[in-house]
Amino acid sequence: MRPSRQIGSRAALVATVVLALGVGVAPASAHPPYPGHDDKAPVATGYGGAVTTVDADATRVGLDVLRRGGNAVDAAVAAAATLGVTEPFSAGIGGGGFFVYYDAATGQVHTIDGRETAPVAMQSDAFVEDGVPIPFADAVTSGLSVGVPGTPQTWATALDQWGSLDLRQALSGATEVARRGFVVDQTFADQTAANVARFSAFRSSADLFLRRGAPPAVGSVFRNHDLAHTYDVLAHRGVDAFYTGRLAREIVRTVQRPPVRRHSPLVVRPGLLEPGDLASYEAPLRAPTLVSYRGLDVYGMAPPSSGGSTVGEALNILESRPGGPFDTTQTLHGYLEASALAFADRNRYVGDPAFVDVPLEQLLSDGFAAERACLIDPASALVKPVSPGVPDGDYASCEPASVGTEVSDGESTTHLTTADRWGNVVAYTLTIESLGGNGIVVPGRGFLLNNELTDFTFTDTQGGDDPNLPGPGKRPRSSMAPTIVLADGSPFLALGSPGGSTIITTVLQILVNRLELGMDLPAAVAAPRATQRNTAAVQAEPGFDRTALQALGHVFTDNPEIGAATAIEFLPGGALLAVAEPARRGGGSAAVVHRG
Repeated sequence: MRPSRQIGSRAALVATVVLALGVGVAPASAHPPYPGHDDKAPVATGYGGAVTTVDADATRVGLDVLRRGGNAVDAAVAAAATLGVTEPFSAGIGGGGFFVYYDAATGQVHTIDGRETAPVAMQSDAFVEDGVPIPFADAVTSGLSVGVPGTPQTWATALDQWGSLDLRQALSGATEVARRGFVVDQTFADQTAANVARFSAFRSSADLFLRRGAPPAVGSVFRNHDLAHTYDVLAHRGVDAFYTGRLAREIVRTVQRPPVRRHSPLVVRPGLLEPGDLASYEAPLRAPTLVSYRGLDVYGMAPPSSGGSTVGEALNILESRPGGPFDTTQTLHGYLEASALAFADRNRYVGDPAFVDVPLEQLLSDGFAAERACLIDPASALVKPVSPGVPDGDYASCEPASVGTEVSDGESTTHLTTADRWGNVVAYTLTIESLGGNGIVVPGRGFLLNNELTDFTFTDTQGGDDPNLPGPGKRPRSSMAPTIVLADGSPFLALGSPGGSTIITTVLQILVNRLELGMDLPAAVAAPRATQRNTAAVQAEPGFDRTALQALGHVFTDNPEIGAATAIEFLPGGALLAVAEPARRGGGSAAVVHRG
């Protein structure tokens, strides 16, 4: 029996202890930090396991699981369920995600595809009316944008495959946070405020998130008894209760007949979801993507996510770039150019592999990377957007780049990273898509539905061969990029981020900062970011130094905040360095079992 599953006989004890801890007690002063854990500390170093998320309650619940003998998978599910309470506008059981797991007993990396699926009734023109695309904002706040949620099945699959707790035990901490409440911080208040107009349009959303039409006050206690009850249902009946039966019917009814208030100014389109769409959902195991970079093995998420393929291709391009070693300006120039080239290929070729023949092997090949890398001029930036390459196995020449097409995605999600004392590691990115999902809470159930189907391209952008048009049962292309890096077969780094398509560039830039610019991990995460997604201008945070890159022809526009990463580095001697954001999204929370 492998070490990560040896504690199964203590499952009842774990459940009792986690429940008794009373996570999320209403007054902030009544819930002191654990010994050796500073509340909301963005960096922690030590032993015995680590958890890092954007939220202190989620990190505490995950850490509790590790302290009581649970493994990295158990902690990841427990922390994710808590984020569904405290970060409900970014993730929850109404959405989906991608789960990447390193198994220390076998040395293998596995992944779960928990991406949402389109209803069987959805066709390629679902977001087109009278010959033109539906306005994006209208599509977001609708039943039409809702895909079959994958998060509950992801949790069940992960626990069944590699966990030591059952779902009831893994949900207990999050259920207590929902029932007892948590203290509202500025980020939660601001994100609620950003959704007031949408939430006000729906009875169920307004009842849960608004107080006399306004966001809850910073410092007040927010409780979600409906979600606690929903978690209780899943705990006692399993995830089948989500995909069949009464709860499934309630989800379908909400999608087909959104609970819009009378006199709402919003035009809310009904959705296509049917009970059979939920009942037939699966979260399959998929082989991870893999590239070798500077002697390290970089594992990521395969399609329908474009995270693993695009991060991997960009790393290959950087390694294939002639010359070097490069100074900071040339390193960042290469990072921006490689990102643009990889995004051009991502937009052209990546979609749901059940519907699209994705040339993944060629996209991640050294030959294709070399053909793309030869386009990078050290003295001058490429004119963006650039056209995609041709990953056909014939890479004898360097074709000049031509003008391509811009494609954009939404920008919300969350990411968590866990590791345990046995060496197992999880990088897990989950989402409900836009901030606040589609804006609609399932009445009486305490969770928002996703708007993931707006990740499809509404009309063909690729001259008749767009890989990401809607389709029956199809999974929209994602940018989520949970990543695990191995050195000589052992974990070296695990990381990920929210941020729509900026997820890819955030993960890539952190890797470049750490591996090329020599930053330590906290500095690599905190450093000002820039994102080039094959667009005419580079979006950059205010602190990003642009002067030398502008001299090379890069054009910049401002983006106040890009991503919100979490990461764990595995240090010599078995120590762990857990890192979260020091400032973005109000700062994250990193913790270890034993400081040292």
